[in-house]
Amino acid sequence: MKAIHTKTNVYLWLSLLLILNACDSFVAVDLPESQLTNVAVFEDNATANAALTNIYSKIRDNGILTGTNSGISNQLANYTDDMVAYGNPTNPSFPFYNDNVLPSNTSIPDYWNASYNQIYSANAILEGVDLSTELSEENKKLLQGEAFFIRALVHFYLVNLFGDVPYIKETDYRKNATANRMPTQQVYENIILDLEKAITLLPENYSSTSRVRPTKYVAKALLSRTYLYTKAYTQAANEATTVLNQTAIYSLEENLKDVFLLSSKETIWQLQAGISGQNTQEAAVFVFLSGPPSLVALSDNLVASFAPADMRKTNWTKAITDGTTTWYHANKYKERDFTGVSKEYSIVFRLAELYLIRAEARAHQGDLIGAKEDLNIIMQRAGLAPAMAISQAEIITAIVQERRWEFFTEHGHRFFDLKRLNLLDNTLSAVKPGWNTTDQLFPIPQSELSTNPNLRPQNPGY
Repeated sequence: MKAIHTKTNVYLWLSLLLILNACDSFVAVDLPESQLTNVAVFEDNATANAALTNIYSKIRDNGILTGTNSGISNQLANYTDDMVAYGNPTNPSFPFYNDNVLPSNTSIPDYWNASYNQIYSANAILEGVDLSTELSEENKKLLQGEAFFIRALVHFYLVNLFGDVPYIKETDYRKNATANRMPTQQVYENIILDLEKAITLLPENYSSTSRVRPTKYVAKALLSRTYLYTKAYTQAANEATTVLNQTAIYSLEENLKDVFLLSSKETIWQLQAGISGQNTQEAAVFVFLSGPPSLVALSDNLVASFAPADMRKTNWTKAITDGTTTWYHANKYKERDFTGVSKEYSIVFRLAELYLIRAEARAHQGDLIGAKEDLNIIMQRAGLAPAMAISQAEIITAIVQERRWEFFTEHGHRFFDLKRLNLLDNTLSAVKPGWNTTDQLFPIPQSELSTNPNLRPQNPGY
């Protein structure tokens, strides 16, 4: 009787998926591309894994973390001082570059809806696995661990873009459709809880050399970042140290040309290309072969800020000239075209961030010697002399600048760093004439405010 009851529940859950596929609200979820829409989804390890890996495809192709020009790697670089928009006035980067992002901007509901779609899918995995009587315990743990990680990851970016947001933990569309916004601190607390669950469930080792499935240390990398953002510096340093100590798994690439290759030893987690031979969507957006740029280019502000000896300028940017004017494009990912065998995947977490997280956390705790040791590891890898900073304030300033040179065009690090350290206004008001303090948050999509009054009031300034 228990198995029959379980199958009935799974059938009802899948029926709900079909219903919600037609919804426009943020809890709507597309059917898996593999059309896993029958009761066998969670009665077989292979089909359950296919349902989970479909979420990674969604993250890669839509919403906040996509490498296309609509993702935050591009748009937040335009929103800050790292990128300049070019080309046709219809280029979707212009509203970000011109600091004119409105509640009606199409990118805003895309971030919101794609994110909650991905969260809904993660919750569906958790509920389906919990009901299953057929999956092995080992596979259940793996599926649950990855789903908790995904839920934490997507909420992390939502709270940093929109501030107070609903933290969605179930697939009940009636409850989700009227969900209230949760205070930012509580969102972070839920992220931490989900990551702690993920860490207990995920394996220590990757299932493949491509590092596209989360492990315990991937979850710890996000947990370390979350602690840094919430000023829990002791915990941030401790989690970073745990990852950095895994020297059998991770190590910094000595040659900067190797950092963004698929086989990079410093990659912690990356998003796999759609098919073998494809590479990153970022390269297709950032790399241009002739001037003027058709979409975006690196800002003169960023390019001029590199020290002459900084090998990141040499290896991670490239000059393009028409004989009169010179532009620079991000050159971290270099493969714009099909290569037969994929050479680059989109990296979400890499080891250099953990060194700089620990450096900053140590500095805030007064461990200035340890902070400079970590900072200098990244600086010397870039060909720079050790930092001259002495005081706590000087060291933190040096770390923030180092993070800009290290992580430009990588998933919004520059914007999030300036925001969490209260540097947005001083930094961007000088280069963005229309910049306002309220621009630190994106607006809640107007369509969502109309559908769910519990999301009101709108963020200030909109």
